[in-house]
Amino acid sequence: MMIRFLRCFGIQDLSVFERMTIREYSIRSIAFQLRTLDEEEFIYEQAWANWQVQATKQQGKKPVYPTFKKFFDKRKLENEILGIESPENKFKKDNKLIDLMKKANN
Repeated sequence: MMIRFLRCFGIQDLSVFERMTIREYSIRSIAFQLRTLDEEEFIYEQAWANWQVQATKQQGKKPVYPTFKKFFDKRKLENEILGIESPENKFKKDNKLIDLMKKANN
C-alpha cells in the first residue's frame, strides 16, 4: 500500500502516508484513477484525430468506430471506476442470473 502511495500520489513524505486515514487514501486512489483516465482520453483523442485526418483520403473502407464515443467511452469507464452500474450491465447480469437459475432447475 505504501509503495502504491509513493508511486501514484507523488508525495514522498512518509509521514503524510502514516497520518492518512483509509477514507482519505480511498478518495486519493479514486482521484488518481480518474486523472489517469483523463490522460488516457487525451491519448485516444490524439489517435482519433490522427485517424480522422487519414480517413479523408479515398480508401474505400468504412471506419471501425463511426464516432469517438464508440472508440472511447469515457463515461462508461468513469462509472466503472466510481462503481456506478450502467443499465445495460445490470441487464446482462440479470440475464446471466436467469440462465444460471434455468440450468439449476433442469
